[in-house]
Amino acid sequence: MNQVVLYPGTFDPLTNGHADLVRRAAVVFDRVIVAVAGDTFKTPLFPLPLRVDLARRIFAEMQNVEVVGFRGLTVSFARERNIHLILRGLRAVSDFEFEFQLATMNRRVDPGLETVFLTPDEQYSFISSSLVREIARLGGDVSQFVHPIVAQALAERHQPAEAGPTD
Repeated sequence: MNQVVLYPGTFDPLTNGHADLVRRAAVVFDRVIVAVAGDTFKTPLFPLPLRVDLARRIFAEMQNVEVVGFRGLTVSFARERNIHLILRGLRAVSDFEFEFQLATMNRRVDPGLETVFLTPDEQYSFISSSLVREIARLGGDVSQFVHPIVAQALAERHQPAEAGPTD
């Protein structure tokens, strides 16, 4: 049986925690499809094509990982690809309520869709894309939280403005 799992998210930016989950899933499942969402309630820092490109470059060496961009409902995308499993990550207990609600809603929309949860390595459990974006925006070093190509993309996006008066 060929087990395919869909790992959807905005990945804005893709963090070491996301990458850790993909590596873990690639051992458990025959194929992992990292689905980068274009339609989101969030306002992404990076446009969809760049987020897809960064993810493809990060996972290029992994033969059973495919990266695709998509628009619309995750459930619809899974149905179009004949995928019945969705992967979600749980960093902390605080993630559980939202992820449980999302999994239940997805299953309600498509009863043939199941969600599986993985936890990242403890060293990544505190990393979130929003915190990484904020650190980068304020000129901090994000190299321990993201792949070097993502750190470079963040640095390019947040070129420091010329210093001016502080008061």
